[in-house]
Order: sequence, then structure tokens, then C-alpha cells
Amino acid sequence: MDTHISPDILDEAADWLMRLNAGLSEGERDELNRWRNRSAAHAQAWQRAERLLHKLDGLPPQISMPVLNRPSDPKRRAALKHLLVVLGSVPLGWAAFEISEKQGWVADFRTAKGEWREFRLTDGSHITLNTDTAVDTYFDEQRRLIVLRRGEILIETAKDAYTPARAFMIETDEGRLQALGTRFDVRRDNEGRTLIAVFEGAVRVTPNSGEAVTLDAGEQCIMTPTGVIDRKTADLAAAAWTQGMLVADGMRLRDFAQEMTRYRKGLLRVDPAVADLKISGAYPLDKPEHVMTMLSSTYPVEAKAAMLGYVITLVPRQ
Repeated sequence: MDTHISPDILDEAADWLMRLNAGLSEGERDELNRWRNRSAAHAQAWQRAERLLHKLDGLPPQISMPVLNRPSDPKRRAALKHLLVVLGSVPLGWAAFEISEKQGWVADFRTAKGEWREFRLTDGSHITLNTDTAVDTYFDEQRRLIVLRRGEILIETAKDAYTPARAFMIETDEGRLQALGTRFDVRRDNEGRTLIAVFEGAVRVTPNSGEAVTLDAGEQCIMTPTGVIDRKTADLAAAAWTQGMLVADGMRLRDFAQEMTRYRKGLLRVDPAVADLKISGAYPLDKPEHVMTMLSSTYPVEAKAAMLGYVITLVPRQ
């Protein structure tokens, strides 16, 4: 059983892990050995680090590499430190790592609930992350790959500077997409599906075990692991979130509340008596409480708050 290891030592161990992955000189290896032999706690911290390396060796590179790369990233180092902490308790350590990876705690780019951010990739492409989203990127001389762990992204591809051009791919648990010079939205829902809407260009959609189809500009579909369903005209309001708005056009109140819940820290419930009420309008995503006021002033509903406002229920107006 490991003795208690201070957070500072675990932080140093995480830093050494990333430096080791980037490549150490002979002098740096000597420095690592001196650090490891400094005390029993240092030695045990490095034992955890070696245990983590052993576990990562058994994973596909697309999972293991993002955990260790980018040694200058303090968020990545903090995530590694978290893994070293949980590895101090075997057999729970590896299960905790798997949860960390699936939840995107070690993702290249991520956003918190209620946050959206734009990033420029190394090839000049842009991705905008919606609320509670995590993605990893794998760019090298052969490929440009984005793995969407959770959430939603808007992608605007740039012309590849490499010759021959590398394909631009997006991967989710349900399958793979290939961008054909395009602007499009990709979202993973809570039902094991990927929703795709194409605004410019075209996207090749290939489910894990289904037939591939090509979506043209102005089309959208749902990709499941076994096929493509619900192909239809794209909802142009699907990307309104990039402007901080949720646009509703005859949307059921229950569906509207489900969307707003993605951005609000708390629970938003709907009384069955008004769940099918159709609403329309443009609502600011960064002001969820103001949205409740807008609904109450426009439709026959009112917002009832409980638990200091954490839980809000939309009920018929009395």
C-alpha cells in the first residue's frame, strides 16, 4: 500500500511523465533518477507513473497519446496528476482512468457547461465548441483527425497545405465523417447518436457498420452505429448557438427545456400539462434565468424555483 504522497510530488511526477514522452536527454534521465531517489514518496510516485505508462501501452495510440503529449499544457499536467492520485488505489485506479478518458478530462479542447469557445487548428481550420464539449485532435503528415468525445462542434475546414492533401476526418463512437471542403455542425446526444448538419460543401458519413452516404450543403441526418437515419433539409438555426442564441420555431416546451438544460447549471423541468406547448423566438443562452422571464411574459406558463433556484419547473400559469 502506498504511503501518502504530497500533491506537489505527484505534480512533479506528472511533469516528468510528459517530459519522458517528449524525449529525455542523457542528462535529463540522470536528473529524473536523482528526483526519483530523493525520498520514499518520490519513489512511490514514480512507481505510479510507471504503472500508468504500462496501462497506456495497452491502449490504442488515439487514446493513449493525448494523455501524455503537450508537456507545456498545465491542464494536461493537472489531468495526469489526477490519474496518478486515483492509481494510488488499485483496482479502482484504472476504472477511474477509463472514466476520465470518456468524460474528456484529458481532452485537447473542452468547454464547461454554459461555455462556448473557438479554436484555430494548426492547418488553419476553425472549430467552435458548444457547451460541455470535449474533443481531441490528431494532426500529422498523414491525417487530420478530430475525435468528438462529447458535446457539439461547428467545423470550418481550411485548404490543406500538405501535398497530397490529408483527409479531414471527424470520429465519434457511432462512426466517422469526412469533410469535403465544408462548414458543418456535429453533435453527440445522450442516446448514442451523432447529429450532422451541413451548411457548406459536403460531408461523407460512414457509420461503424452501415452504408456510407454523402450529405450535401443544406442537408442533415442522424448517424447511428448501424446506419444513417432521418435525412432531411438542414435546420439553418442549428448553428445559432455560435452566436449565443437558441432559436425556436414551433418547438415543444419539453424539447426547449431539454436544450436549455445543456447550458444551465441546474435542473429545468416541465409540467406535463404544458410540455407540448409550442414556442417560437430567439433566446440568449448565456442568460437562462432571463429566458424564464421571457417565457413567462409570452406564454401561459410560469417558472417555480426550488432549492435556491437550482431546480426550476415550468408550470401552467395560475
